Amino acid sequence: MGIFVNTMTAFTFVYLFLFLTAERGIGVAEAGLVAGVGGIGSVAGNFTGGWFGDHFGHRRVLLISSVVSGAGLIVLPVLPVAALLLVLPLSMYASGAARAANATLVTAAVPAGARRQGVAVMRFAGNAGFALGAPLGGLIAAQVSYGWLFLADGIGALLFAGYAALVLTADPGRAERAAVAAGGESLWSALRARPGLLVLLPAVVVIDTVYRQQYGTLPVFLRDHGIGSEVYGALMAINGGVILCLELPATVALRKRSPLRIIGAGLGLVGLAYGLLALGASVWLAVATMALLTLGEILYKTPATAYVADCAPLHLQGRFQSLYAGASISGSVLAPAIGGAVYDAAPGLLWPLCAGAGLLAGAAVLLAASPALRSRPPLPAPAAAAAGALEHA
Repeated sequence: MGIFVNTMTAFTFVYLFLFLTAERGIGVAEAGLVAGVGGIGSVAGNFTGGWFGDHFGHRRVLLISSVVSGAGLIVLPVLPVAALLLVLPLSMYASGAARAANATLVTAAVPAGARRQGVAVMRFAGNAGFALGAPLGGLIAAQVSYGWLFLADGIGALLFAGYAALVLTADPGRAERAAVAAGGESLWSALRARPGLLVLLPAVVVIDTVYRQQYGTLPVFLRDHGIGSEVYGALMAINGGVILCLELPATVALRKRSPLRIIGAGLGLVGLAYGLLALGASVWLAVATMALLTLGEILYKTPATAYVADCAPLHLQGRFQSLYAGASISGSVLAPAIGGAVYDAAPGLLWPLCAGAGLLAGAAVLLAASPALRSRPPLPAPAAAAAGALEHA
């Protein structure tokens, strides 16, 4: 419930650029700088939030980060542009840290054998909230102002912090983590002992850069070929609707299958989706692209989150989730820069490059599912129950 409400009011990243250019009246280049700095803060928060959680408690990090993020968002509309360069990345950093802490708390609270289903429920709540929140944000911006979006987003984060404080009365496994940490392996040693994870994380960085072209270069590509924004809006509706309808059933149906093989297939589908655009621009190709892209997302995002949690030693759960969370949002910074540069220099080259990158990432993860790379030391107690699923062919 808390994730649903918090996501429903999370308008900032959707309308930030429009707020800066339309309401604050700053230039496109300056708005890009502000948005880029904010994106860097978000990625940094995702990468480091788990470290704070492992050391100080994930519940504490979730509550503090949500309060800092909410307070920052509330004051953003009245700040001068120069102050935005400081407050926006701080707020986005806190939001990213809260995301990592929240993912760790969910995966730690769910039994290892049921983690995929637990992650799918979490994503369902988030996607349902976004499906309602995005059009609601547009209505608020049109009828009142963009500044009110930040106020609503900030209040939503504060309400989420209050709700979490009531519901999360304890930090699951904190005492056990502290006991194991004293003699536990280091982060790097743990990663080296899990070669499949060392393949998965870079592959997720690549695929997230490819996947997020749908928010930047894809609408520009459609516009340049005479396909209006109403079609792009319909594509986003297809994405959200298919995920809400199919992700939970697909997760349950595939719960006993090898996670790396499912993830690899999903990454490959994302690549193939963009490969369709290399054939030309039409409404039907755009619909087919979004359908494949959504199926790929369903296949890789939930199993990848659960796989990382199942691989994590007890005292490193937060840091493992942070590594995945940071990798899974890295495209928010890389995709606009790389995609925009390629599309500007050689528009016809972007989609074949996206297809090739997605297929290579998928192939790498599929190879990581081979028996030679799947071997690793005995899993920690929280993950032992999932060993059968991880090794299932």
